[in-house]
Amino acid sequence: MKKLHAFSVVASCLLLSFSLARGAETPTITISKSDKIPIAIGSIAGADGGPAAKILQNDLAMSGYFNLVPSASAGFIVGGTSNGNSLAGSVTDRSGKTVLMKTFSGSARGKVHAYADEIVETLTGNKGIASSKVAFVGTHTGHKEIYLADADGSNVRQLTNDANISVGPRLSPDGSHLVYTGYKSGYADVYEIDLGSGARNRIIKFPGTNTGAAYSPNGRELAVILSKDGNPELYTTSAGGGGAHRLTHTPGVESSPTWSPSGDEIIYSSDDRGGPQLYRISSGGGSGRLISTGHGYNTEPNWSPDGKKVAFTVRDGGFTIAVLDLGSGNVHTVGSGEGPAWGADSRHLIFAEGGSLILLDAQTGQKTTLVSGLGKISEPTWSR
Repeated sequence: MKKLHAFSVVASCLLLSFSLARGAETPTITISKSDKIPIAIGSIAGADGGPAAKILQNDLAMSGYFNLVPSASAGFIVGGTSNGNSLAGSVTDRSGKTVLMKTFSGSARGKVHAYADEIVETLTGNKGIASSKVAFVGTHTGHKEIYLADADGSNVRQLTNDANISVGPRLSPDGSHLVYTGYKSGYADVYEIDLGSGARNRIIKFPGTNTGAAYSPNGRELAVILSKDGNPELYTTSAGGGGAHRLTHTPGVESSPTWSPSGDEIIYSSDDRGGPQLYRISSGGGSGRLISTGHGYNTEPNWSPDGKKVAFTVRDGGFTIAVLDLGSGNVHTVGSGEGPAWGADSRHLIFAEGGSLILLDAQTGQKTTLVSGLGKISEPTWSR
């Protein structure tokens, strides 16, 4: 089905009543980029239709693109039938024309998340975030362990049980694998977990420190910080940890690499000039180029999937989340917290704030607590 262009529909009830009163005239729809699309959750039939409707309502609200309204005021009406591992979804516009009809399979929540993402993409042209996964470090057990959850904060499960230090989780773009730095061997090595099977392998174990691994956009490479040659430097390796290629040669300490959407560049943090600053380098090698942020302490950069923005942590008294527009060079802060990570829509951010994992709609400023109660939460990551 051909995707509809991104738009928002504003339909005033008074305008609709006036138009209907005039008989033959078609109701007027005003298009406005800044407003939300009025959408209604109609009947979701089937054995688990009730719970599915609640999940779908939350997913569509979380996306930020929709205003949930009664059917009489809606530009689009969402319906379907949900039974077992199958959900048959159907979306119609106000005239009754079908704009989306598709069947989704998966778990009770997974099939609904997939439906929500299809609605977002069909009606706005943007990627949805409902089906994605988030991971983070929590200290609930008294140790730093890795946890995984759905993007709405549900289905939280503990991935590591090392009773040691497990940090720096990074999800693969498709959410099927996760790498992290673990001290299970007594040294900082990089481990990879297959989230489908649960299998875990130590993939990078050079002498010295192995940390900060991050998947490339195609999932076939890693950017990682290694001290095998004496100083912590930025390298790239294969996804399996082989073929280490050194990118930086500085007396400083490099950290927190993040890939451009094309995979051609990497932004990282380095204290080569004193306080940590952000640098940009070709993933094939070359010299790192300083990025001006206006702040003296910059760490944990995360490049948005659309390539236009970088979110990062700054320290101005406390820790704050900042966003750099790569086109204009403008930097603005969006609130207190650490470790920002962009969602697939380049609109939402997750970050850690004290004992909570926070979801921020960077367009509206709306904040939602996704996860709490797991001790101190840090270093979140988000699949795309």
